[in-house]
Amino acid sequence: MKIAHIVCSYPPYYGGMGNVVFQIASEQVKQGHTVEVFTPGMFASEEIRSSEAPQAKTHRAALTEQIDFATRLKPSISYGNAARLPGIGKELDRFDVVHLHYPFFGTANLVRKWKQKNPEKPLVITYHMDTRSPGWKGLVFTVYTKYWMPKILESADAIIASSVDYIQASDAAAHYATHKDKWHALPFGVDTERFTVQEKPVSLMAQLGLNPEVPTLIFVGGMDAAHHFKGVPVLLKALALLKSQNRVTQCILVGDGELRGSFELTAQGMGLGPFVRFVGKVSNDMLPVYYNAADLCILPSLHKGEAFGMVLLEAMASGVPVIATDLPGVRTVAEDGGMTVPVNDYREIAATVEEYFSGPTDRDVWQTRVRSVAELKYAWPPIVRQILSLYTDLLKK
Repeated sequence: MKIAHIVCSYPPYYGGMGNVVFQIASEQVKQGHTVEVFTPGMFASEEIRSSEAPQAKTHRAALTEQIDFATRLKPSISYGNAARLPGIGKELDRFDVVHLHYPFFGTANLVRKWKQKNPEKPLVITYHMDTRSPGWKGLVFTVYTKYWMPKILESADAIIASSVDYIQASDAAAHYATHKDKWHALPFGVDTERFTVQEKPVSLMAQLGLNPEVPTLIFVGGMDAAHHFKGVPVLLKALALLKSQNRVTQCILVGDGELRGSFELTAQGMGLGPFVRFVGKVSNDMLPVYYNAADLCILPSLHKGEAFGMVLLEAMASGVPVIATDLPGVRTVAEDGGMTVPVNDYREIAATVEEYFSGPTDRDVWQTRVRSVAELKYAWPPIVRQILSLYTDLLKK
């Protein structure tokens, strides 16, 4: 099959949607299909081939190396991860299946219009997450969700969501209730060959000035305005509470963005300087090593902008149990591989961390359990086979 994916962000931009699409595209190519990913950018098609997906703060920055499968179309207008790609329609005619990853403000409606002109071509939409933002952007999201989102979803032949739990609580719940035959629950996956259980990286810990014998937490996530919902301030409050109770805990925070500086200042103001390390973006090769430096992975997200939590799967595949907030979709992953806590409750995060390290926990059992869950439930190859099977069924209709 010739498959087109359309997504608002893509590696090297640090974000869950783009990395999900990169993994799906990679696996579809491995399984013998031709794949192209359309995403905003300023790059000619001959610049687009490389073997890895490095991380960077923004896909607007000039790249010396491009990413597999990406065709970066010049937007007529863009703001953050929203972009209007006026050339998308003429690109899609040459594909057997078109797969739109929602939300994509500015372009999703262009894909809907393309579908109206090409009703015989299968259109699949993955509904990744609701959109939330403070201020005027939040108002724009609300209006768009009320008026345009139902029309966009209606244009799809099939819609994928990461869990029924999430979609029933999402902004698309009304559409799901009346179109259940269109919806398919398929989790996102993890590269279980890249993320594996390894020995604790003592040399990395020494480089960071951390004690490998001290309980270590890890947070992985964007620290830009688009990822404000990741809840870093809540995590810092939990760490400060543990410190005040003389529960020595250290934390590695992986990720970058314009909010990082303020987070670092907050941590210093709380007296957490000796116990936290903001390491910024890390390379693809090093990210699994960082996970193996940790005993627990924390995802303290604040609202339904977090629909799944890819970092939870990466941690679990690395043998690291997780603590995440009790959000629809996120909890379906966290309950398999760790513990959930109420949203925006730093006291409960601290108490759960304390209970894990002070209780009769067999960490080897946890390590084996969460790795097994990642392998059996979230490995990419069988998940992608189900996506391809869905494509095939649509092509037969």
